[in-house]
Amino acid sequence: MERGQSFPAGPRWFRIIQSRLAHLSDKLAPTSHGMNHRVSAAGITRGVRLIAVFEALKGTLVLIAGFGLLSLLHHDLQATAERLVRQSHLDPARHYPRIFIEMASHTSDSRLRALAALAFFYAVVRLVEAYGLWHMRVWAEWFAIIAGSVYLPLEVYEIFHRASWMKGMVLLVNAFIVAYLVRVRMVSRDRRIRVKSGGILGDESHSEAPRARSGIRD
Repeated sequence: MERGQSFPAGPRWFRIIQSRLAHLSDKLAPTSHGMNHRVSAAGITRGVRLIAVFEALKGTLVLIAGFGLLSLLHHDLQATAERLVRQSHLDPARHYPRIFIEMASHTSDSRLRALAALAFFYAVVRLVEAYGLWHMRVWAEWFAIIAGSVYLPLEVYEIFHRASWMKGMVLLVNAFIVAYLVRVRMVSRDRRIRVKSGGILGDESHSEAPRARSGIRD
């Protein structure tokens, strides 16, 4: 951790973010016990669709960034970077602004095209994932679980390497999404097992209509 960083000492800042996400999890948490299937289905749908909106927002922002990269083709990137630094009232001689300017000066049009292509690919993947989550598709839930789990070790490493509010928030949000969707899958599997074993056959006949309306697909 570098000197001069300003965030609460110790793990207190991490616990604050964790408590906010835990409160949200309690509101959206799917459950198959202690409530009827209609309420459970509505809660699951609301939670998964909230994640879908979040993923769609990420995809949209990256898509805009991709078009922004294309708009920089055939421009003097070093001059553009220096102008952005000045407009942001930053000192070009400081560490990060200087790195930004140096990176811009060594960036070619071919590299910009490659970065834009990666941005478009990422955006398409996120938007397709968001579409699947909004329509409660099982494949989209598993994709989000796997994709989110891949990033978790890297995010944990970044926290221990150089902690910050932003990195803590990213880690906890990603962990919350993965944990929530895993729980959704477990609830759906538990419901199928109970139906097959005859444990809730009577209840299932009454809950089939609201589940169909909610769009849940086991």
